[in-house]
Amino acid sequence: MNVLIIEDEKLTAQWLETLLNRYDPSIRILAQLPSVTKTVHWFKENQYDWPDLLFLDIHLEDDLGFRIIEELQLTIPVIFTTAYDDYMLQAFKVNSIDYLLKPIEPNELAAALDKFKTLWQNKPLQPTENNVSALLQILKKSTTPAYKDRFMVTIGSKLRSIKTQDIAYFSFEEKATLLTTHDGIRLIVDYSLERLVQLLDPHLFFRLNRSFLVALSAIHTVHTYSGGKLKVEVVPPPRQEIFVSGDRVTSFKEWLGK
Repeated sequence: MNVLIIEDEKLTAQWLETLLNRYDPSIRILAQLPSVTKTVHWFKENQYDWPDLLFLDIHLEDDLGFRIIEELQLTIPVIFTTAYDDYMLQAFKVNSIDYLLKPIEPNELAAALDKFKTLWQNKPLQPTENNVSALLQILKKSTTPAYKDRFMVTIGSKLRSIKTQDIAYFSFEEKATLLTTHDGIRLIVDYSLERLVQLLDPHLFFRLNRSFLVALSAIHTVHTYSGGKLKVEVVPPPRQEIFVSGDRVTSFKEWLGK
């Protein structure tokens, strides 16, 4: 079986590959791709070695994963992966093989693969172009964005899921992005601060400057200085002082007052 993993979270993609190898060592992973653009390019460059099954993340780094199916008019069976238990995905369960909630559990993956084998032996079930277009329209009209509610991180040789509500702030230090929990635990995450701004609820997180994205719940005190400069104290305290960038001062004050 040839499998293509389309997932913008590197740790999740690696974990999925590990689980697939455990389920069946003969499964061949053709590639791990993080975006719609790179996936479309990959399919055009590999026209004679297409996968039997796609693992497709709903929210990729540049667009919704459904765009891939729509643009290429794919008829390959899909197992969707997502961090959001969204009722709209039920529409796809009729035509897709299954969808898995992150962090992906080994038994749930095995059940989805068993389902794929059973269905594919008789009749392939996959999203049609009309289904994709319809769901994209629903997603566009949705007034409640689905924000990320947990992150998967590596701690030594183990994977751990961290709830967003337990995170005090994200920081960029020494060419790496770290999250710091309210308990003071610091862990590396596979996201840029720019990407995190898109994934997190803007009512709960604010990017103070180029290096810090903080949770409202972590802010202890805001100090004002002459010239309108602001210094923010957060708990737990970071390794350096945090000042609000000059071009963000007004929007930060408005954010605090929401």
